[in-house]
Amino acid sequence: MITLVKDIKDANCITHSGTMHADEIFATAFLELYKDNIKLFRTNNPTGNDKAIIYDIGKGKFDHHQLDAKVRENGIKYCAFGLLWEEYGKEYLKDLEIEDIDEVYDYFIKDFVEQIDAIDNGVFPKIEAKFKVKTLSDIFKLFNPSSFSDEDENTQFLKAENLAKIILEEEILNCVGKVKTSNIINELIEKNKNKTFLILDKYMPYEEFLISNEKANDILFVIYPSNREGYCIKTVPKSTTDKSTRLDFPKNWGGLTDEELERESGIEGLTFCHATLFLAVAKDLETAIKVVNKAIEEKK
Repeated sequence: MITLVKDIKDANCITHSGTMHADEIFATAFLELYKDNIKLFRTNNPTGNDKAIIYDIGKGKFDHHQLDAKVRENGIKYCAFGLLWEEYGKEYLKDLEIEDIDEVYDYFIKDFVEQIDAIDNGVFPKIEAKFKVKTLSDIFKLFNPSSFSDEDENTQFLKAENLAKIILEEEILNCVGKVKTSNIINELIEKNKNKTFLILDKYMPYEEFLISNEKANDILFVIYPSNREGYCIKTVPKSTTDKSTRLDFPKNWGGLTDEELERESGIEGLTFCHATLFLAVAKDLETAIKVVNKAIEEKK
């Protein structure tokens, strides 16, 4: 629970007022999840309460605006959210009874915290797109009172903080799942005898772990049960940033389904091939393996 208090002496957490950013919004959401009962005071003069956690203002332990502010080894400067996660993150995960605490803690930093830290410190991603792309930080700027509106600043802050709290809870669950997936995928790669393809018992978000494992460099396709019946056969991207594939399905399969695709491919039971050639569906595992072998054979 979070309450905005009117007297700084009543607060157990203090951050700045005025324009809000993803940094102090997520910092506040994290503190609410970790400490549960937050009494927040927003101000630009954080004096008069030495017992409260003061962040993103005041040039103390959880501020990052001073010249000697903390910087990671990779060059990404901390912001208040990153500093608070470093201080309390492992304790929070322990309270949640999370397994693999160290791995989840580190993965959460890479997957989530660093982007907020970097952008809040003026390091913006290079985006090449024909359309406008909004980062998570951009989204949370929307909660600042709109021009010519009668929105209340503190009311808007609480709305933003509530959304941030939901996102944090989902992100933590996602990180727990990703860490477990990483361990499973790496173990499967070690045991894999097929070399050019990997079979999963069920779908899991495997891509980044497969791509980053050098022992999986020869894997061209991943096969897993589809939630729409049958088996999906998916191509493997060249890297996390280069989404072109190590090997596409044959061009003449693209966009075809059922009998037409069976005739064109010569494989009975191949029911679908995506027009962009990154995904195909077969009726069963045996057929899926035939599809992979045929795609590799035709490429040769």
